[in-house]
Amino acid sequence: MGAKTALLAFADGDIRPALRAATRSERADVEALVRQVHPGYAVEPFDESTLWDDVYPPDDVTYATKLAGAELYCDRRLALDRPSDLPEHLRAAGAGRRIVMHGMHSVVDCLSFAVWEDGVLIRSLSLSPDGGIRENIGEPYDFELPYWAGEHPVEPVPGWPDQGPHPLPFHPLALGEQALRALFGFIVEGRPEPDDVDAENVHLHGFRVTDPSGREQAAREAAYAEALRAMGPPRTFRLGPDGTMHEVSP
Repeated sequence: MGAKTALLAFADGDIRPALRAATRSERADVEALVRQVHPGYAVEPFDESTLWDDVYPPDDVTYATKLAGAELYCDRRLALDRPSDLPEHLRAAGAGRRIVMHGMHSVVDCLSFAVWEDGVLIRSLSLSPDGGIRENIGEPYDFELPYWAGEHPVEPVPGWPDQGPHPLPFHPLALGEQALRALFGFIVEGRPEPDDVDAENVHLHGFRVTDPSGREQAAREAAYAEALRAMGPPRTFRLGPDGTMHEVSP
C-alpha cells in the first residue's frame, strides 16, 4: 500500500454530492479561505491541480477549492495525529457545519480521521502499528465494524521470518480507504466503485503557504533529521533458496 492523504473539509452536510458536482472555483475566493485557515502565514499563488493528483501535497503547499455547500483543503498541516486537538480557529471556521478530517501515511501505516457536527466531535480515530491507538472517541461508524470484529486481519507477508502477530486487528490503511470512501466518496488505492467520486474532476487551486518567521520550517527539518537518526543504518534482505528472506551484509 502506498496511500497518503491530508484532507480537511467544511460542509453543510455530506460532502460527497458537492464533490460529484464540483466545478472550477474562483481563485480569489479560495485564497481568502486559505488565509482564514492559516492566519498569519504568507500565502502566494502556486499551480493548479486536482484532488486525485494532490490529495497529499508537499510541505508548505495547500490545495483547496470552494464548492456549492463545501470547502475542501489538502494540506499536511491539517491532518492531525490527534484530531481532537483541532485548533480553535478551524472549529470556528466550520461553526454550524460538518467538519471532516482524513489523514493516512503508508510509510508508517498511520491513519487518523474525525467528524465534527456543529462544533461537537462525533468520531475520532487515530492509530498505527507502532503507536497503537492514540485516539478512539465516539461510536464507530458502520463501515468500521467488520474491521473491529476481526473480519479483516493482517496476514503475514510470505517469506519474511520472525513475524509476530500484527499489533492491530486490521491494517490501518485498509480501514483508511473505507473511511475515505465513506466520508469523501473516493479512494486512492483499490478497486473503484461505480458511484465513487471522480477525484480527477475536482479542480484545486494551489498556494504556497509558509510561516514567515521560519520557526515551523525549522521545527519540521529538525523532526525529519531526528527521524532519520532513529531509523538507524539501512538493512538488506535477499530471498533464500528456502523461499524466505535473509538479511545480508552490505
